[in-house]
Amino acid sequence: MFRVFGNAWKIPDLKKKILFTVIVLVLYRLGSAIPVPYVDGAELSKLMEGASDTLFGYFNMLSGYAFSQGTLFALGVSPYITASIVIQLLTIAIPALERMSKAGPEGQAKISKITRYVTIVLAIITAYGYYITIKNTYPGLIADGWFPAVVIVVTLTAGASIVMWTGERIDDKGIGNGISMILFANIVSRGASLVTTMYQLIRDGFDLDIKSGTTQTLWVLLAIIMMLVIIALTVFFSNSERRLNVQYAKRQVGRKMYGGMSTSLPIKVLMSGVMPIIFANAIVMMPATLAMIFPSWEAGVTKWFSASSDYPFYVIATFLLIVGFAYFYLSISFNTVEVANNLKKNGGTILGYRPGKPTADYLKKVVNRVTLMGSVFLSFMAIFPILLSWTGQPALQYLVFGGTSMIILVSVALETTRQLESEITMRHYKGFLD
Repeated sequence: MFRVFGNAWKIPDLKKKILFTVIVLVLYRLGSAIPVPYVDGAELSKLMEGASDTLFGYFNMLSGYAFSQGTLFALGVSPYITASIVIQLLTIAIPALERMSKAGPEGQAKISKITRYVTIVLAIITAYGYYITIKNTYPGLIADGWFPAVVIVVTLTAGASIVMWTGERIDDKGIGNGISMILFANIVSRGASLVTTMYQLIRDGFDLDIKSGTTQTLWVLLAIIMMLVIIALTVFFSNSERRLNVQYAKRQVGRKMYGGMSTSLPIKVLMSGVMPIIFANAIVMMPATLAMIFPSWEAGVTKWFSASSDYPFYVIATFLLIVGFAYFYLSISFNTVEVANNLKKNGGTILGYRPGKPTADYLKKVVNRVTLMGSVFLSFMAIFPILLSWTGQPALQYLVFGGTSMIILVSVALETTRQLESEITMRHYKGFLD
């Protein structure tokens, strides 16, 4: 990967794209430090330290901890991601949107325009919910009155719009997917605090006595080793795919003969990406979030439906929901009947299966098995930090990234590397193949 970036840096236009992406991300992180008027960000950040297992903590992670600090980009990419998911689901349910999405570049431009409008609407709703929730949950941190409310809602909505615009600019003039790169920058921004925590844990351990210091050091080293193993597993599953052999029949068009070649149809293990974890977390964290708004629910939620609960109900629910949402997302993103029909139209045949319904049934069976493997891995990545928290060791609790963060980091890094490789290949630069 580093060799690919090094070779890309030698090409002037790719160098400009890389620099543009880096500068935009730096400006974005600077914007994440701009405070929102009428919000006491310092006190809010202190009070939200114990809300990591709620939707507040989840939004906080996605926004690079701007949510808890009450800054301009507190909403982060959440409105845009939600709008994209909503439009994707509506594209399947509404025939007009489905026809628009299949109308080529012009239709995709219209879909993008609708997504922007939906993003702004969701940003307004989310910003107002942010104001009301913080005001009711943490009294005194947000100024009262209609004018502060309008200023806060307008500022947060403007911040979400800037994030959306920034992501689109990276798509046009930079490297990688814009929104993914912003998420990547938000998660990586936690790296400095992790290094600081690691240093403090080792230092504090040696300050107590040699024995406890050595023990604490071993826990820190174990956490680092576990993190490297998780990265390796994530890379392995992100690149894993089941390849089905496809044979294309020969056909003559005029005087030329086409087809007759053999290729493969790749089915990725993590076809749904991180979306099942996002859907599942939004549901399992809802009770803890409601408990912050309705204090009378806190005892029951903490006992049964919290990551810190003594009962495994939260872990089991998270595991099953991720598996369920993986199959749900697969059903709306991969149509086996449509794939089988496309193969039939183009003269393609999966070896050993007749075109049409037999091919569709075989594809469905293969996809379901591959999805099961991927969903189990996603579930493990999601519940692994919770299992580590049960050990009571600070090194394991603070130094290991969450499953969602790790998958986002690895997938964005791999996607960016692939894009750079394709850009280099298009320019006939063979340095990375040597």
